Amino acid sequence: MNDVTESELQRPRQAGESNGATRERNEREILEAAERIFAQYGYRGASVQAIAEEAGLPKSNVLYYMGNKRGLYVRLLERMMARWNALLDDISVDDDPAEVLEAFIRSKMQLSRRHPEGSRLFAAEILGGAPFLQDYLRGELREWVRTRARIFEQWAERGLMDPVDPVWLIFLIWSATQHYADFEAQVLGITGRDEITDADVERITRFLTQVILKGCGVRPPGSGA
Repeated sequence: MNDVTESELQRPRQAGESNGATRERNEREILEAAERIFAQYGYRGASVQAIAEEAGLPKSNVLYYMGNKRGLYVRLLERMMARWNALLDDISVDDDPAEVLEAFIRSKMQLSRRHPEGSRLFAAEILGGAPFLQDYLRGELREWVRTRARIFEQWAERGLMDPVDPVWLIFLIWSATQHYADFEAQVLGITGRDEITDADVERITRFLTQVILKGCGVRPPGSGA
């Protein structure tokens, strides 16, 4: 590996594509392939070679960009959490809690629908005791939750929502929106459906928004005073 340059590892660039864009594309394709392979086989059953084949890249590319299987797995899980929570990154006490909560619920539902393998993979990691995510959970993610919880508390202090426990509220939104991806077989079996359709997702989203916002003493956006 020491004698291999980055340009030798990359697949041919597309017309007009810079080195940076090629690297970004390769990394994205590796992570998307890893999400599918890890979700199907678990951490122990997955291999770097299988991920490389799924991505359509040489194994050397995967090792060059990601280091090793553990590093790739942790990066994938952290990317999923960042993707899920990006909507709350820039919220402030001056925002409308109804709009923020409704948008967060809707965004999480859509992301879980578009990336069901990632949602199930994260659930499996947590159910297994989060052996690869302890540092992230106790560090970066704990701080992320703490700062958002403080904004929720300030909304309550201003009378914009009931003084519900903000950490439990975040847990509730995470779990409720991921349920339909993580436990899809249960949902389909009980409801007698063959699949969860886009119309189903919209109805579920409206239901969760109504229940969660009402429980927080917040009127849904557009409902009037």
